[in-house]
Amino acid sequence: MGPLRVCFPNDPPWNDPHEVIRRKRLVQPELFLVGLLDGTVVCTVIGGYDGFRGWVYHLATAPEHQREGFGRQMMSAIESRLADIGCPKLNLQVRATNDAVVAFYEALGYRAEDRVSLGKRLGAAGGRDHPATPSGV
Repeated sequence: MGPLRVCFPNDPPWNDPHEVIRRKRLVQPELFLVGLLDGTVVCTVIGGYDGFRGWVYHLATAPEHQREGFGRQMMSAIESRLADIGCPKLNLQVRATNDAVVAFYEALGYRAEDRVSLGKRLGAAGGRDHPATPSGV
């Protein structure tokens, strides 16, 4: 949990590392990777695949271990796991102002795409206790 909290200190409350990990362990837990060094968590990454596109969320390396190759190893591992289950393309989001992280991903072959990222909170975190279910679903 340490790298997530340290690397994403300004994340909103709904991205609390305990809750993120709890939810991920319920859905595709094999795409939640943890890197250990001498028994200590030094990096984590969360992946997801919906049958159409894959996503990487919250790659985090403890600051004292950044630039040692852990982030590259984690990305390689999550890319391999996603490719193994048939994922044809991988997406990720980086805050536009985070030039160092953009450069990191560009060095791994990722490119900025001409897209607009939109989001909407669902359920209690989004202000509704019980989301409606569309008819026929």
